[in-house]
Amino acid sequence: METTLTRTFVITGGTDGIGAAVARALYSRGDHAGVIGTDPSKGDRLLREAADSPGTASFARADLSSVAENRRIIRELTEKHPELDGLVLCARFFQTRRKVTPEGFEHNFALFYLSRFLLSHGMIGALAKGDRPVIINVAGPGQDIPIDWADLQNENYDGVRAMFATGRYNDLLGVDFARRHGDGPVRYVLFQPGPTSTSFAGEFDAPTARFVEQQKATAKPATEVVPPIAGLLDAPPAEPLSAFGTHARIGIRDDLFSPAAAARLAAITEQLLGSG
Repeated sequence: METTLTRTFVITGGTDGIGAAVARALYSRGDHAGVIGTDPSKGDRLLREAADSPGTASFARADLSSVAENRRIIRELTEKHPELDGLVLCARFFQTRRKVTPEGFEHNFALFYLSRFLLSHGMIGALAKGDRPVIINVAGPGQDIPIDWADLQNENYDGVRAMFATGRYNDLLGVDFARRHGDGPVRYVLFQPGPTSTSFAGEFDAPTARFVEQQKATAKPATEVVPPIAGLLDAPPAEPLSAFGTHARIGIRDDLFSPAAAARLAAITEQLLGSG
């Protein structure tokens, strides 16, 4: 009788929306889903569901807008799971008004970009030991939003633009990660889910809240995004870096994925983290 080995995956933003849907799919088929989130009650709910499944789940509470919390969770998870098969990055929180973290970073920049930078590089050692290891960064690649190098942390704040601009930073994160680690086994995938009815976590003003409710009513359910993500986890592309939508590849050979811009952003990021 053939034995199926359990694989281990970590999912940020894993208690809601796409992250939770991916976690449920993984433990339902017999894998382990290590979920990171901020709400213990939602984490407990997933653990109760997983108890009746072929696989297993664990929950780690962390505020990933904090650099210190990212570093803590990297240490804890890589000690607990010295071999990882995949990392799925979903955590995001919309802010209508600019908010600065206690460490001095704009919140969207900290959660949506710095966290993914830290986790991607911080878990590389455990991932390199996994089976067909892959990082899937759910960030919406290929958005044609110019980068304002003089205002990376959105001093001139607009919530929607800040979210899309930070998505561009994640594109460049993928480019630089592949440059650094492309000779190793870990593949990096940028993923565009398209309009999806997730939790839409955030703090919204009234007009934005109305728009969000309209989006929820027309967007596809998060479960429809699971099959392409699961497929990428099971069979990562051969290339060090690739980008996908729910149904097709996205090209990464244009100015939006510039190696020079990626190196520039990485150097600025490391300087910020070194002084943070």
